[in-house]
Amino acid sequence: MASPVDKRERFRAHPRHCRHMTRHSESARRPSTTRVTLRGPAELIDSLPYLLGYHPDDSVVLVGLHGSNGRFGCRLRVGIPSGEEGWDDLADQLADCLYGNSATRGARPDGALVFLCREPDEGESGRAVMERLKPLAQRLRIACGALEMPVYEALCVSGGRYWSYCCPDVRCCPAEGTPLGVPGTSVMAAAATYAGLRVEGSLKELTARLAPLGPPIAEPQELALDLAGTALVPRMLGEVDRRTVRSETLALARRLIDRYREAPVADRREGRARADARDDELLSHEEAATLILGLQDRVARDWAAEWMEGEDAAPALRLWRALARRCVGAYAEHAAAPLTLAGWVAWSSGDEPGARVALGRALELDSEYVFARLLHSACNSGLDPEPLRRCLRRQRAERTTGTTTVHN
Repeated sequence: MASPVDKRERFRAHPRHCRHMTRHSESARRPSTTRVTLRGPAELIDSLPYLLGYHPDDSVVLVGLHGSNGRFGCRLRVGIPSGEEGWDDLADQLADCLYGNSATRGARPDGALVFLCREPDEGESGRAVMERLKPLAQRLRIACGALEMPVYEALCVSGGRYWSYCCPDVRCCPAEGTPLGVPGTSVMAAAATYAGLRVEGSLKELTARLAPLGPPIAEPQELALDLAGTALVPRMLGEVDRRTVRSETLALARRLIDRYREAPVADRREGRARADARDDELLSHEEAATLILGLQDRVARDWAAEWMEGEDAAPALRLWRALARRCVGAYAEHAAAPLTLAGWVAWSSGDEPGARVALGRALELDSEYVFARLLHSACNSGLDPEPLRRCLRRQRAERTTGTTTVHN
């Protein structure tokens, strides 16, 4: 298979947001300056992290192929439903999305690749996972074939091995599976490194950075949110007090961003989990509760989105992620605001995989959260964030000079 890599730019993603699917779906297209030829299933599998920006886990990945050489086109990723009852609809929706997204960009796929990536449960073998997912692979092949996009290869990746659902020859595709190669050693990995592409870890790891905290933090944090709500919500319902709460929210966010900026930057060698734990220690329960509730106001959230570039971007992103982790218990849905802000800053900073994960998580919590939906669509369509940055700079300047009119 031949796949284009542009050494000047990162891959972009161009999906549409499908409301009936999981909120994580990616597709990409990039002009070709360097052609990379992938030979065999192992190299196809090793290319996935570079096509998506992270290692997919618990995922269906569908890749469109174009032309006689099998040039990569759109690619989609969704989570694997836990029950088989949703597999028929998922297969039809994925095939329809791949076909529609590709046609919108000028050409429907001539074929497709299917990857089913899932690690075995405790006590389960990779082969058992492969057998369990075989009906899903078959449904995807049928759905793509119905739209004249034949599936040239369907692979299951599990437990350090892979299996082909298309090849019946046990000489090249043994029943016990084929061991995966050493990750990052394929020609695609070399080309991606040369192009400056980075893999940010697995999808599970990226999602874990945004998950609510558990004990011992969760209980006192939820209590702090209860107390802050009693104090703030009545004020946010009144017009005069609402404006005051907005100003207080912005001032608190400013202080906390300054605090995160002044704190030592975590060493990459200590790992993301430890770095996030250090960030959590910078935030008190009361501060987190006050800011989380204050950001439920749309205008205050939009003001907070102005910290999206320069020296503000990194500490703001750390703060928004920390706030998302503090949305515990009954306040889980309140994370839509900080998650959307985290997604916006990540996208503005060039981290498209991180942005898609954060925005997708926000939409899982609230599928009608308009700001997240707009950013998710724009990011996945490969748009430039600069027009929105200009708008937010102008908003900040107008507010500073007192010329902004606020509407709810």
